[in-house]
Amino acid sequence: MNKLIERKAYLDHLAMWREEEMIKVVTGVRRCGKSTLFELYIGRLKAEGVTNEQIIYINLEDEDYAELLDYKKLHEYVKARIIAGKCTYVFIDEIQNCKDYEKAVSSLFLKKTLDIYITGSNAYMLSGELATKLTARYIKIDMLPLSFAEYGEAVSTSDKRERFGQYMNMGAFPYAARFVDNSLAHSQYLEGIYNTVLVKDVMTRKKLNDITLLKSITSFLASNVGSPVSAKKIADTLTSNGRPTGVATVETYLEALCDSYLFYKVQRYDIKGRTHLKSESKYYICDTGLQNMILGTQGKDIGHQIENIVYLELLRRGYTVNIGKAARGTEVDFIAARDKQTEYYQVSATVLDEAVLARELTPLKQIRDNYPKFLITMDDFTGDHDGIHQLNLIDWLSR
Repeated sequence: MNKLIERKAYLDHLAMWREEEMIKVVTGVRRCGKSTLFELYIGRLKAEGVTNEQIIYINLEDEDYAELLDYKKLHEYVKARIIAGKCTYVFIDEIQNCKDYEKAVSSLFLKKTLDIYITGSNAYMLSGELATKLTARYIKIDMLPLSFAEYGEAVSTSDKRERFGQYMNMGAFPYAARFVDNSLAHSQYLEGIYNTVLVKDVMTRKKLNDITLLKSITSFLASNVGSPVSAKKIADTLTSNGRPTGVATVETYLEALCDSYLFYKVQRYDIKGRTHLKSESKYYICDTGLQNMILGTQGKDIGHQIENIVYLELLRRGYTVNIGKAARGTEVDFIAARDKQTEYYQVSATVLDEAVLARELTPLKQIRDNYPKFLITMDDFTGDHDGIHQLNLIDWLSR
């Protein structure tokens, strides 16, 4: 299976900013498809008449470009290849591998005929000097593993429910889709991603030194996806298990895990009070297949796994997402905001039991505004509950 999956939404986003005076920064967890996105985009440029000479591509994970890990040499390499009188497109993969890369990039940005695209596997790259030097001069595109719709292009499984089971259990890293019929190869591939992220994007980048502690915190988050979590709760759990750990230490590791895009932290939001709450947040993992690999399980805790999948899909669709605190201590799974519009989402594996249906609808009914409200389940039934739209998860993901 050598077919490249067209990541149309991401490609269109890059195309929208083509030749604008903005650096295009593509971020996301390792192996989610950033390099392939560049390959696809370069193919689109060539199809539209851009010549090979106008394209500079550098992968800083490739030993062939090892000397360009020196920012001065990176700068000179690009500068020497600028085509006079034409736009030159510069693509630099995994730019965080180059120490002080921001000096090269900010200087190259001054060359008006360059159109610059970079990728990185760590959010930390945008919290330092590059962000300071290039305020309002870059746009960030957050990339995730395959959506369910894209996954359908990657595998040959025709039955939607069977395909969704694969998607949830085995995950959606693009290359991993090759191994849907080889569980050993699939597991080894995901384990390779996991270990690389922990070592390169967490330990090395943040100068952490306790891999055992890091794996303990990662396992805790993976087993508590979608549940309220705090640094204190994790520290207390580790301490009670014979591993004394301070809250500040846990907070450092949590930040590093989120910076690597392995996990996403989602804050709680008081709908009535219109304020973010400092109490326990929730964490979602970048890929449910990776979660299963970490925990050594499949097919368990389906409720939280589909909640995780809905969260990631809302991110793909451009929403800013929070957890909603409703009236009388109830909670809405997601408040999703985009283009000054708000939507509310509840997610449940099934609501065929009347008591479960009532429990899921109650928080939505307590919200007094007129924004759209959705209940997403695996049930075949779809319909309306006093203005609350019940949708089938697989159909919603396939849109």
